[in-house]
Amino acid sequence: MYILSQKYPHKRAFITGAASGLGKAFALELAAEGWTIGMADNNPKVLDEVGGLVAKAGGKPLIYLLDVSDKDQYKEIAEQFLFDAEGIDLLFNNAGVGDGSEFETYSLENYEWMVGINQMGVLYGCWYFIPAMKKQGYGHILNTASAAAISCAPTMAGYNMTKAAVVAISETLYSELYDFGIHVSCIQPTYFKTNIAQSVRGGAATKKITQTFIDRSGLEANEVAKEILIRAGKNELYIILPKAARTMWKLKRLAIE
Repeated sequence: MYILSQKYPHKRAFITGAASGLGKAFALELAAEGWTIGMADNNPKVLDEVGGLVAKAGGKPLIYLLDVSDKDQYKEIAEQFLFDAEGIDLLFNNAGVGDGSEFETYSLENYEWMVGINQMGVLYGCWYFIPAMKKQGYGHILNTASAAAISCAPTMAGYNMTKAAVVAISETLYSELYDFGIHVSCIQPTYFKTNIAQSVRGGAATKKITQTFIDRSGLEANEVAKEILIRAGKNELYIILPKAARTMWKLKRLAIE
């Protein structure tokens, strides 16, 4: 049993990007321990299918169609989940898109799209759920960033920028919320097997490169989810994986230039 299931006996989680990849993996892991899971995504067909898997695995799925970049819709969905589940224990700000191109060839509309999902989606999740956590006096926020916030590859300016922002808000809230009994973890993985390449707008070349890195990865989403849940149970702020990424993070923090 995960420590999180022992710490939060009401077992209520809200997950964005829950229809695929890491979000789906989180949902299935928690379902096996009987959690009520608010599953939010913008793909209704796949979301319903994954909801069925969660129910079969032992969880209670609550399905919500959500575009995390739409603050008004997010507010409505957050309020509905808090009513349906009578509170929240774990918040997974997980929805995200991966994309890129050379800086000046990537349109401003594309930058705005990426900021809306990767950055503002995290902010909205925190904004709408933190008051309920404060009122309860407990909770845990898990924000999905990326190793791209550590090592900023060329042609990925928008992605790198938004994931660095997720690290920044996580570090800030870790300190601000500590005395309220609310924990914060920032997830920073390298590539692992997921469908994030399907959302790219930077063109066929970008999609091909992204998919190549994913295919070369030896990490499966369920393995990543398991390690994250274990380390979140220890209240770790930085959840960086695999080991090579942690080494890269330590070296960067020590580097002068």
